[in-house]
Amino acid sequence: MRISQDSVNGCTDFRSMPRRQMLQAGVLGTLGLSMADLFRLQAEETKPTAGASGKKIEPRAMSVIQINLPGGFPHHESFDPKPEAPVEYRGSFGVAKTNTGDVFSDNLPVLASIADKITVVRSVVGKIPDHGLATYHLHTGYTPSTVIDYPQMGSIVSHELGARGELPCYIAIPGKNASSGGTGFLPSIHGPFETGGDPATQKKNFKVRDFSLPANLSLENLQRRQAVRNMVEQRIRGLEANPVLLDTMDEFHYRAYSLLTSADAQSAFSFEGETDETFKLYGSEVTGDVKGPDGRLHPKGLAERLIIARRLVESGVRFVTLEYGSWDCHSGVEKTCLDQMRPFDHAIAGLVSDLDRRGLLDTTIVWVTSEFGRTPKINKESGRDHWARCYSMMLAGGGFQRGLVHGASDSTGGEPVRDAVTLENLIATIYHQMGIDANKELVAFGTRPIEIIRDAEVVKQLIS
Repeated sequence: MRISQDSVNGCTDFRSMPRRQMLQAGVLGTLGLSMADLFRLQAEETKPTAGASGKKIEPRAMSVIQINLPGGFPHHESFDPKPEAPVEYRGSFGVAKTNTGDVFSDNLPVLASIADKITVVRSVVGKIPDHGLATYHLHTGYTPSTVIDYPQMGSIVSHELGARGELPCYIAIPGKNASSGGTGFLPSIHGPFETGGDPATQKKNFKVRDFSLPANLSLENLQRRQAVRNMVEQRIRGLEANPVLLDTMDEFHYRAYSLLTSADAQSAFSFEGETDETFKLYGSEVTGDVKGPDGRLHPKGLAERLIIARRLVESGVRFVTLEYGSWDCHSGVEKTCLDQMRPFDHAIAGLVSDLDRRGLLDTTIVWVTSEFGRTPKINKESGRDHWARCYSMMLAGGGFQRGLVHGASDSTGGEPVRDAVTLENLIATIYHQMGIDANKELVAFGTRPIEIIRDAEVVKQLIS
C-alpha cells in the first residue's frame, strides 16, 4: 500500500503538489554505472566559499533522522490535547497519561509510555499557512524569495560537515519532498541521495535504485573495467587535459565504485540481520482502523522506512529524511487519525527505543516535523484547517532534554502562552547540537554573505 497517497479530504494545492522528482541518470559507458553519472551530474557547479564567521561548537549529535508528516499534523489529536475545552475544540479523542505525568492524545499510548525518552515542543511558531511555502520554510529555515534560493538543512549539513564514511552524507527515503527546495546557492553535490526504491512498499525486498551490479556484470568484470578506465585516464592526463575536470570526475567515479563494491555500504541499505523482534518493535504489522479499497486493513510501511533510516545513521549517514502519511484533514480529522496514528505511534516509539538500546540515541536526533498544525476549532466538515501560529513538534536524542514538554499553547491550542519557539530558532538549535553555528555566513555567488539561519538563537532550555 502506497504510504503517501493524497488525501481525498485535502485542499487542492496539497493534492496537486508534484510527485517526488528523481534524477534520471544515464548509464556510464566505461563502468556501466548510472550512479557515477549521478554523482558527476550533481557536481557540475563550483563550490561557494564559506565565510570566516561562525564559532566552533562541540557537537553533541552526529546524525539526524527527520520524519516529516506532510499536510499539517493535528496537534490536538497528538501531542497537545485539550481535554477540558469544548468538544468543538478538543475533538473526539481522549487522553493517554505519559510516564512523566503529562498527557498526550490517546492516539499515542506507546509514545506516552516512553515520554521520558523524548522532547515535545508545544509552542512552535511558523509563518505561512500554505503547504508549499511552509514546506520550504520548514526545510530551509527561510520563507521563499524570488531573489535567492536557500539550501535545505541536509545540504547545509553536507556542506559544513561532509560525509563520515563511504555512504552519502544526506539521504532521502525514497526521495525528497518536491516543495522542500534544493541545494540553493550550494553546489548540487550537497543534494540528497534519493534511494528511489521504497522500503515501505518493497518491505524485505527493498533495493536502492542503481545500487547493484547489472545482472550481466560480475564483480571481477567490474574491476577489469575500472582498471581499463584508469589506463585511459592516465593517457588523457598525459595529453594535458583539464586536471580540475579530471580530478572532479575521479572523485565521483571513486565514490560510485566504492559504494558498489563495499559490503558495509550494501548492507546499510538492506534488512540484513534484522530480527522479527525488531520489526515487531517498530510495529511493522500494525494497521489503522480504516480499510483500503480491497476491504482489508493494511500496514503503512513507516516501520520499514525507519529501520533503514536507523541502519543508515548506524553506518555514518549524517542526515536522513523521510515522510509518512497525508494529514491535510479539512474534513474527517477523526478518520484521518484512525487511519494513520496507530502505525505512527508504534513506529516512532520503536525507533526511539531501538536507538536507545543500541547506544545511538545520545548521538542521533529524531525529529518529527510538519509544515504547520491544524486550526483549534473543528469546522463544519468535521475537519481542521491550516494553522501556523502554534503547533507541536517532537524530538528525541542528540543532547535534547529527555522527558521535557516545552512551552504551552492556550486553552484551545491556538496561540503560545509560554516559551514560544520560532521554527528558525528550533532549526538553529538542531544545527547547534550537530556542531554548526546557524549564524555563520556562507558566501553565495562569490560575493554575497548569507547566514545559515538569519538572526537565529539557540533554545537553551531544550538542551540537557
